[in-house]
Amino acid sequence: MSKSSTPRQKPQSGALTPILVVDDEPIILSLLSEVLHLDGYEVDTAPNGLAALDKLRERAYGLVLCDLKMPKLDGEGFYRQAVQLSPILRHRFVFVTGSALDPHTLAFLNQTGARVLSKPFSVEELRRVVRQALLAAQ
Repeated sequence: MSKSSTPRQKPQSGALTPILVVDDEPIILSLLSEVLHLDGYEVDTAPNGLAALDKLRERAYGLVLCDLKMPKLDGEGFYRQAVQLSPILRHRFVFVTGSALDPHTLAFLNQTGARVLSKPFSVEELRRVVRQALLAAQ
């Protein structure tokens, strides 16, 4: 993902926040969190699906950005458990992945209907996908 000099964007009025970002790569986790925070969103982070489940038990989230390939509990397993905990999250996931063309991954993504942010991605793509996901979740 490349940072750019794109001006910060204010969250859409009525946007559902906070946002939970789940990724086992510290650099990506930090960058996603930083961009969203700079755009005015409240952001919590988790390094894997197990830690993210703990966060979901503590508070509600308007959107979840989640990597698919992670240790301990991957994105697919986390999604399934998250939706059991809070069914409203079914339509509030954006998956971040570098393997969207893998047949198993494609089948899972098609089943969920979730938005996908494919690695590598730009800051502009991140912002666009987050805005679209938040608007769709309202």
